[in-house]
Amino acid sequence: MNTPQHRVQGLDNDQVQADWPAIDAPELAWLGSRHPALAGTCTVLWHSPRPFSAAALVQTPGGRVFVKRHHLRVRTAAALEEEHRFIAHLADAAVPVVQVLPAADGHTALTHGDWTYEVHAEGVGTDLYREVPSWTPLTELAHARQVGAMLAHLHRAAADYRAPQRSTHVLVARDDLIRSADPVAQLHVQLAERPGLAAYLASVPWERDITRAIGPWHAALGGRYASEPVRWAHNDWHVSNLLWQGRGAEATISTVFDFGLAAPTSALFDLATAIERNAVDWLASGGPVAHADTALALLEGYRQQRPLTAADVTLLADLLPVVHLDFALSEVEYFHAVTGSRANADVAYHTFLIGHATWSASPAGRVLLDRIRSAV
Repeated sequence: MNTPQHRVQGLDNDQVQADWPAIDAPELAWLGSRHPALAGTCTVLWHSPRPFSAAALVQTPGGRVFVKRHHLRVRTAAALEEEHRFIAHLADAAVPVVQVLPAADGHTALTHGDWTYEVHAEGVGTDLYREVPSWTPLTELAHARQVGAMLAHLHRAAADYRAPQRSTHVLVARDDLIRSADPVAQLHVQLAERPGLAAYLASVPWERDITRAIGPWHAALGGRYASEPVRWAHNDWHVSNLLWQGRGAEATISTVFDFGLAAPTSALFDLATAIERNAVDWLASGGPVAHADTALALLEGYRQQRPLTAADVTLLADLLPVVHLDFALSEVEYFHAVTGSRANADVAYHTFLIGHATWSASPAGRVLLDRIRSAV
């Protein structure tokens, strides 16, 4: 599954060999026979450095499109179209999402061998953060306000969207364990249908680790989060998933993309994820560094478009230390059961799942939570 000529972003924001081969000319030719947007001679202009799939910006006779390929163990065509239907709903509600282009048969996901493909129109705007690694916090407060405001716009548009839970746990940000009364007991139930995750967890003291690192934070929620309205959300609201028009502090968001982690969670879950992604430098050389001003600017932009009560803000702060719980486990499952990387699975488990919750209890983590609580 490795390809020596294609390197992607690693877990330490380094460049590592890709798990998935780069999209090539024979694939584009096959797609062109089934997808009007790729008919004719096509040329790859750029390969995405993101690690969980293969993706490329492609020049076609009709313009430029974005092609993304997933392994079937990550996304079936049916699972991929769950995301596409949500995107279509948001587009109808005037959220500036990237357009998913249908194939000749009307479907927006195609399967060929072990792979699933999707094709998107090129987004409108400039990726101001294209050279910035994921998990890098925003430093421009005006941008943080824009990021918060656009997320609130998306949540208003998603309020009336109804669809079942995602058909997969792999690389999806769900909140099943956070909503449960007992995350350890709920995970035991899930493991019967998640053998890849079960195999990894059998090698670590996961019940003890989750009880120690996650348990106190989950207990502090006191069941409050379980009553939050279930709502489809983006669940990966990082600035690297946005395109912009303009430059500097005056830049505005022009396109929203990458709904791979989207699922029914809640607006507060999505907002907490946005703060986690954009306001903490998790990979700083001396350990995680919180940017509380960025978190508060993002929250300010959000509240200008969608009001939050004092109880909402308090719950948001209490949710932040555990918001990664379900997704971190999905990363463990992906690395252990799909790519077969024990080293990466260990990072997802120890550094992400346990480490993020543990950091929240540190002095720096508590300062961030207190700053958010003070914004009531």
